[in-house]
Amino acid sequence: MDDQDCHDYRETVATAFPELICIESDALREGVLDAWSKAMAENGLTDLDSLPWFPPAQRNLDLPDEYLVPHVRDVTRGALALAETLTERRDLDISLDTLLAGALLHDISKLYEFDGTEPTEIENLLGHPHYGVAVVAATGLGPEIAHVVLSHTRRTAIEPATIEAELVHRADEAAAAAIRAQALDDLREG
Repeated sequence: MDDQDCHDYRETVATAFPELICIESDALREGVLDAWSKAMAENGLTDLDSLPWFPPAQRNLDLPDEYLVPHVRDVTRGALALAETLTERRDLDISLDTLLAGALLHDISKLYEFDGTEPTEIENLLGHPHYGVAVVAATGLGPEIAHVVLSHTRRTAIEPATIEAELVHRADEAAAAAIRAQALDDLREG
């Protein structure tokens, strides 16, 4: 990937995720930009806005117009709101940078898991979100961010060990429930 391609990807990522500017650490913010840029380049993607949220669930619920970027943004804003609410009454040591980076990257593996709406070998053999950990590691973001990515879903056996991971996990559950609620009267059915 040449410098111009890298710049174009980074611009696309920054436009898709304006929450990036809230990450205070330049190195962490750059790492998140690099991870998304790398994922886009490796999968031949130029547009993030057309990526589906989660094709199998969308097919089952007949929700074709749900997209990944709004979901990631909902999770990021939800996790941040939870952190702000909890720190109003409790003396919690929450790294907002870790929280934001983890939330912004929690579903990055979906770029590798699906080709359009069809599952890839990564989805079939590894499942969600294991490959996201590899992307985070390859970008040098460290185990704290990888842990948030790995523990954000019940599809792994890894429970959140940090408050940042727990907040992203809960925000992801709520954001996914909000999507499912459009098609279900009883969320236990989906």
